[in-house]
Formats: sequence, structure tokens, C-alpha cells
Amino acid sequence: MSLVIRLRTVVCLLGRFPALAGADLDVAAGEILLVSGPNGAGKTTLLRLVAGLLAPYSGEAEVLGHDLYHDRLAARRKIAIVGHETYCYDDLTARENVEFFARAAGRGTADVDAVVDRVALGDAARVVHRGLSAGQRRRLALAVALVRGPELLLLDEPHAGLDALGREVLADVVRDAPGEGRTVVMVSHELEIARPLATREVRVDGGQTAAVTPMGATMTEPAAKSTVSAPAVVPAVTP
Repeated sequence: MSLVIRLRTVVCLLGRFPALAGADLDVAAGEILLVSGPNGAGKTTLLRLVAGLLAPYSGEAEVLGHDLYHDRLAARRKIAIVGHETYCYDDLTARENVEFFARAAGRGTADVDAVVDRVALGDAARVVHRGLSAGQRRRLALAVALVRGPELLLLDEPHAGLDALGREVLADVVRDAPGEGRTVVMVSHELEIARPLATREVRVDGGQTAAVTPMGATMTEPAAKSTVSAPAVVPAVTP
């Protein structure tokens, strides 16, 4: 089994507080993993860690074969994350934003055309970012992610702000991912929508992970229990 994500007893800090407190996770290539759990459980922190945006404090953390302690930037080139903000330029049109990120990733006009069509942004392609609706902005963020051709797609509450069209677009993108050589990890509270898209579900609670039964009703014991416990507050480190 080829692992895209491998975490062992990972602790990740926000300030001095462990948002992840000994998390374990294996994600195989081509999986569509749903991450569920209560607010403040550490779900978004998990995504940001995997994306290389946060550094692990302790434990073992590998993404796409790269050790996150030593080479977070290398892994990030093959990862795209779609969160609550689009990080697009307000004065550029939807298409210009996609073109900007496509050029940065070494992609061409054909790639831009394909993703703009795929996320149904054709009618809004010439509208500047500030003039887009919330749903259009969410689809634009998805287009920006896809045009980079990521091997790992991370989605944080991807259904929020989407209308019926946007949800259909997102469902198609997620379902098609394994056939396109892409792994998906999505965090969602809208479980009735997200669960049918997933091949597996993991629950995060108190900064730790546990497998969930196929129906999503009962938690089982964590697949790999932590051997360390993170303190409630981590002492400040003196340089």
C-alpha cells in the first residue's frame, strides 16, 4: 500500500497549546478521506499540518514521501488546500486569477480552460473577484487548486457557501479524484453530504484520531494509539 500521509503520535502546537495531541493517521493513495469531529477538535490543524503550513512539534509526520520536519516546502508543491478564503486577487477576474496560479505552477492555457469549464465558471470568468458571489468564489478557489494538478487535495468545509450547482461540481471533482491519481482529504460538518463521497472516515476529537464505522455511527479504538501524551500547555522554549 502506497501511503500519501503517515502520522505517528504527532503533536502540533498553536502558540503553546497542542491542537493535535498525539494524532495517528495513514492515508493511502487514491483514498477519499472524510475527517469529522466537533468544533475545536483539531481538524483544520490536521489539514494545515499535512499541507505543510504548520510544523509538527513531535512525533513522525510524512506527506508524499517528505518528512515534514525537514522538507515541508517540497511536499507543498504537490498539495493544494481549499479553505474558507480564496486568497485570490480582488482586482483580477476569475479567469485571470486562475491564469496567475496556473503560470506559477507551470501550467498552460489549455489547463486554465479545462478547470474554468469544470467548475462551471464560464459565465463569471470575466467578473473581478470582488464581484463574485460566495458560491462563485468557492468554485474559483477549487479551480485555482485544480489547475496546479495536485496529487493531494485538502478541502476544509468545502460545501459551505455552495449552491446546488456548486455542490454538484464539488461532488464530481471529489469522485473523479482517484481516477486522476489524486488523493482527497476533506473536513466537513455536513456529514449527510460528505459521507456519500468518502471511501473512509476518521474522527478527530481532543487532538487525537479514531476510525469510524462505515455508517459513521460508532467510534472504534484508534488504529494506532499514541504512546505519548501532550501536556495541556507546553512550556515556552527559551532560545
